[in-house]
Amino acid sequence: MHGYVLYNGDIVPAGAKILSPGQLGLLSGWGVFSTLRIYDGVPFAFERHWKRLSRDAAALHIELPDDAAALRRNLLRLIEANEAWNAPMRLCLFRSQGGAWEGPGSGRASDLVAMTADLKAWQDSVSLAMVEQGRHAASPFAGAKSLSWAHNLTMAENAQRQGFDEVILLNERGEVAECTSANIFAVKDGVTCTPPLSSGPLPGVTRAVMIEELNVAGAPVQERILRPDDLYTADEVFITSTTRELLPVHEIAGKEISNGGGTWPVMHRLQAALTACIRRYIERAKAA
Repeated sequence: MHGYVLYNGDIVPAGAKILSPGQLGLLSGWGVFSTLRIYDGVPFAFERHWKRLSRDAAALHIELPDDAAALRRNLLRLIEANEAWNAPMRLCLFRSQGGAWEGPGSGRASDLVAMTADLKAWQDSVSLAMVEQGRHAASPFAGAKSLSWAHNLTMAENAQRQGFDEVILLNERGEVAECTSANIFAVKDGVTCTPPLSSGPLPGVTRAVMIEELNVAGAPVQERILRPDDLYTADEVFITSTTRELLPVHEIAGKEISNGGGTWPVMHRLQAALTACIRRYIERAKAA
């Protein structure tokens, strides 16, 4: 984490005591978050992150700041304070009031905390484990990005202890949902498919941009129910997230993917289109 964080509307040292044990968001993990990517000082797809954060906050009864434009200006102040011109940013909303153990807090219904950090260096490709019942697609909270993230961290840690980089989560019907912190895509016969939201994945921002904004000739992107066999027999498999962008998969549950030692041509065409989309967004934001 960098040296400063945004606490509501203030830039404060990262070591400042800004939350208390009696705040429900800290005590019970009652809150929501989103991870943004900063490119050349611009928070990419801020509007999409805000829309998803708003939806998740409403589902979990968490009060949002009422001025998205003011929040964006404060995020830019944080970027400048940390000189985080190309970095990931975590934006968190903690519910502050309620619960049997409520204690002194900020006096607000919720508190906003944002932080930046150095970019992680990802490997060239990844291996994935697989776990059953990792997502409950029928849950009313499926797809919500809440602060209660320990189950995801534990499943990822278990996979890493077994020598894998990440883990594919299956839902209660045996369908592929997602990874613990990434969406998953499979390429078959030139079509790039990702599980629909009805399978229980998080509606990732990179995922949404790929489906709604990328227009790559000969490489359509669409939603489709996927099962493990669809991944094992795919021409290419890759994962996506805000911090990773697109990252190829060479192995799943000990099985090598057919293009594991290849060049992932479809994924690289989609990555080039995503890079161009990001560049256009940055240019528009700087011109505004």
